[in-house]
Amino acid sequence: MGLAVNVAVMHENKILLTQREDFETWILPSGGVEEGESLAQAALRETKEETGLDVELTRLVGVYSRLGSFSPGYMILFAARPMGGEIKCQPGETIAVQWFDFDQLPSPLSAGHKRRVEDAISGACGVVVLQEINLPEFPESPTRSELMEMRDQSGLSRQQFYVKLMEQAVYSETVEIQPAE
Repeated sequence: MGLAVNVAVMHENKILLTQREDFETWILPSGGVEEGESLAQAALRETKEETGLDVELTRLVGVYSRLGSFSPGYMILFAARPMGGEIKCQPGETIAVQWFDFDQLPSPLSAGHKRRVEDAISGACGVVVLQEINLPEFPESPTRSELMEMRDQSGLSRQQFYVKLMEQAVYSETVEIQPAE
């Protein structure tokens, strides 16, 4: 299980989301922490790579543990504001980068991101959340390549495959530490 960062870039009551190439779902700018970089450095790098924007991190929103049979991992969510750059996609990862009004979020959001977006928008600071996603009748913790093969052999569009997969999921969420007020 890896450690990743998510970044909620917000400006004028809008949040910046990216559309993933692999499942055509919407997510916060996100990615893994590389060896030799801090969490904040990873957040800045991933945001620049996936959106083209330079940002300033403004707060730590929370820590999210995603456990279960579907893509387990640990995410650190930062809030940020744009400081410069020009919106662009990252070939092979993002197919769209777009601002959305807080009350008009796109669908589908990737599993777990709805909670993270809501926490960032609400001003949460220091929340700790356990998100469990289990897929009955699904191979135990498939590799990324196995998942992509299943997607490609399904006969469905990338987004349809993901939506159908998540309809079967047993999802639970536990707030382990309430956000600071």
